[in-house]
Amino acid sequence: MHRRFANALVNNEFLVFYQPVVDLQTGEIIGCEALCRWPHGDNQFTPPDVFIPQAEASGFIVQLGEWVLKTATEQVHIWQRKFSAPILLEVNLSARQFVHYNLVRSIENILRTVQYDPASLEFEITETVAMTNADDSIGIMRQLKNLGIALALDDFGTGYSSLSHLKRFPIDKLKIDKSFVRDIPNDGNDLAIVSAIIAMAHALGLRVQAEGVETDAQAEFLRECECELAQGFLFGRPLPSDEFEMLFAQYHKGGLVFKS
Repeated sequence: MHRRFANALVNNEFLVFYQPVVDLQTGEIIGCEALCRWPHGDNQFTPPDVFIPQAEASGFIVQLGEWVLKTATEQVHIWQRKFSAPILLEVNLSARQFVHYNLVRSIENILRTVQYDPASLEFEITETVAMTNADDSIGIMRQLKNLGIALALDDFGTGYSSLSHLKRFPIDKLKIDKSFVRDIPNDGNDLAIVSAIIAMAHALGLRVQAEGVETDAQAEFLRECECELAQGFLFGRPLPSDEFEMLFAQYHKGGLVFKS
């Protein structure tokens, strides 16, 4: 399996797609999340929830993650210069990447090679990964923060973190899992959960980003709760680099603002 993945990387089979991240209060595109895609055939893709766990199990996820980070930082650095805009890049760190002995050094080398500003980079770590060994996780997070990189706790609400651990994590943002966003504003329980997460995050001095936003009603509820950021099909699907650039260019010229 590892060899199959390695051959795919050598043959440039993998792609990085970019999903817009929007400031809910202003409607501005402020950045993007980098997502790995593996095409096969004409306009067909191996689902990420199929190949990512396989890459994780085989250990190839470390090599793939480094490639995604280097590819995405190179691309976003080009956009930052082209549009003279501080575009934020969000990148996922997998469980195996997060505990890899060479993680911080590898990231430092990539940022130095690309000459990418770490202040425009944010790593996303799932709640479950962060809690697997909380003390070790905090140490790794602090090393990443010392590089000037922002940190987000991803899929919040689906894991098992306690508030006592949450306040110890040196994070900047919580990402609300799409499973809680899907049925708002029609599901009273989800309304209560989402509004509580946002209020708690703000009380801890954290920003909030909602995933899976697909309707104006969802966006409006989140906006009323003062959720800062959002991503989802309402604002744009994950896009190849050329299509994301066209979308951002349209926004940058003043012809596109996401605000109902």
